[in-house]
Amino acid sequence: MNKINVVTSFLEHDGKILILRRSDKVRTMKHKWAGISGYIESNETPLERALKEIAEEVGLRKEDVNLTKAAEPLEVPDGGRDILWVVHPYLFKTSRVNIRLDWEHDEYKWIDPEEIADYDTVLMLKETLFRCL
Repeated sequence: MNKINVVTSFLEHDGKILILRRSDKVRTMKHKWAGISGYIESNETPLERALKEIAEEVGLRKEDVNLTKAAEPLEVPDGGRDILWVVHPYLFKTSRVNIRLDWEHDEYKWIDPEEIADYDTVLMLKETLFRCL
């Protein structure tokens, strides 16, 4: 099983959490709801990748977000693809609610954290989110 390190970041504003719906242009988990995610490169820390993905995927700069929690990594098996995702979860606060989506997503919503169960999400997104709260 291939082990792949990724980050998943959540933005929080006034108790609401940002989730993003993956577009049909991404390679994996099309049309599933997700956090802000990306592959960790070998020459960077998970936090550096988290901040890069926030800038790329929703257009917010480092100055627009404040790190609230860096949670323990979570192992997420994807048996159908013989991958073990090692997810490094982060929670950031932001005062910015209007974001700019890139090509990886086609919709976003601000939801109450417990509403995550009502969405068709990427693998173990609920567990990843609650690890940050």
